[in-house]
Amino acid sequence: MKKILAIILALMPIGMAAQEEWSQEEFIRRYSNLAGRVGASGLGVETLLDRWQAAYPDDDQQYLARFSMFFDRCRTSRVEAMPVDRYLGAEPIIPMTDSLGNKANWFEVFDYDDELFGEAKLAIDKAIELQPQRIDYRFYKADALLAYEKGSPDMTLQNLRSLIDYNCRQHPAWVHPDLDHMDEERFKAFMQDYCAALFRLGTSGGTNAFLSLSEHLLQYYKGDVLFMNNIGSYYISQKDFKKAQKQIDEVLKKEPGNMTALRNGLLLGRFKKDVKLEKKYLALMAAHGETELDRNSAAVRLEAYNNKK
Repeated sequence: MKKILAIILALMPIGMAAQEEWSQEEFIRRYSNLAGRVGASGLGVETLLDRWQAAYPDDDQQYLARFSMFFDRCRTSRVEAMPVDRYLGAEPIIPMTDSLGNKANWFEVFDYDDELFGEAKLAIDKAIELQPQRIDYRFYKADALLAYEKGSPDMTLQNLRSLIDYNCRQHPAWVHPDLDHMDEERFKAFMQDYCAALFRLGTSGGTNAFLSLSEHLLQYYKGDVLFMNNIGSYYISQKDFKKAQKQIDEVLKKEPGNMTALRNGLLLGRFKKDVKLEKKYLALMAAHGETELDRNSAAVRLEAYNNKK
């Protein structure tokens, strides 16, 4: 009898804890502690999330945690040797060459389970539905799509284009937990980061998405040199030097000291092996460079060209 009583007493805290009603803040606290110990998809996380969902079915934080859990589960990594300097914008984790001197760099490669990624997407979509003003949720989704699609970011492009449409047509009062406010300049800066990420993929799909996203942004931000420069960079990458120069000169007409356009112009001159063209942009850099060092360096290089026989 004493043994049975001891077992009952031992089980009572567990039973009582199971019946205890937790606040949303308590769920967040317990989840943060647990995920901090075992990871986003570790032992006990899904059980806690299921209880959280049962208690607060419309808590966006629970769906965000569920997104993290499924995304963590859906991704596995391996190491692979490739004869390239970069893979999807990443540098090798182990730079190497083979016995013949050929590149055999080792890269970390991520693979994704389609079904689990689908669960992650459903969770972040629900979080966005519950808190449509939380722009960071939309960035989490874009980041996940970009990683999942690797070098063919079709869904990523569609998602970002839709986000731009929503921002520029509805003008929502965005909320980002790490920012005191989210204005148009910050939104454009975030979109430029995505443009750069697409370009860095180094694939035809990524480069084409970079162009498409930049052009879409220019539909709303007409004449914005940030995205005009992207078009110039695209044409340089495609070796369409005539269109590249036209775009660069259009930017410099608006902003003679625009450093991106000036650097693109110098790059264009070198690619074309056109000294006259390079001297043109060196002269502009010497006159309008952003810093004294930029101006002086350009002036020295220009003088060296002019003194060369």
